[in-house]
Amino acid sequence: QVQLVESGGGLVQAGGSLRLSCAASARTLPPTAMGWFRQAPGKEREIVAGMSGLGGRTYYGDSVKGRFTITRDGAVNTVYLQMNSLNPDDTAVYYCASRPDSSSRVYPTSSDYPYWGQGTQVTVSS
Repeated sequence: QVQLVESGGGLVQAGGSLRLSCAASARTLPPTAMGWFRQAPGKEREIVAGMSGLGGRTYYGDSVKGRFTITRDGAVNTVYLQMNSLNPDDTAVYYCASRPDSSSRVYPTSSDYPYWGQGTQVTVSS
């Protein structure tokens, strides 16, 4: 069983930055596709960013392109989401997700991921 733990959320002013971390509690069998999703009150969960298991291919939701960056440190089984130029529309609970995968495919749909973290709140004030 894979356990994912997010951290790094908080309150930030518009225009500011945050870096979220997602650490796996057990050694996952590489390669592993990863995803960051978010869900705001009354809205559906949406993809923020994804990374393939092999090749480091990335995918970003349209609303965060050019502002957010997903990276991975395989040595410590941690995936990061660097978020810059935050605005109030970015306010949501952010979740990381993983799936064992040995391809260069990125998975933008939440149903593709069997493992999820508990989420971390990001609030952007205007």
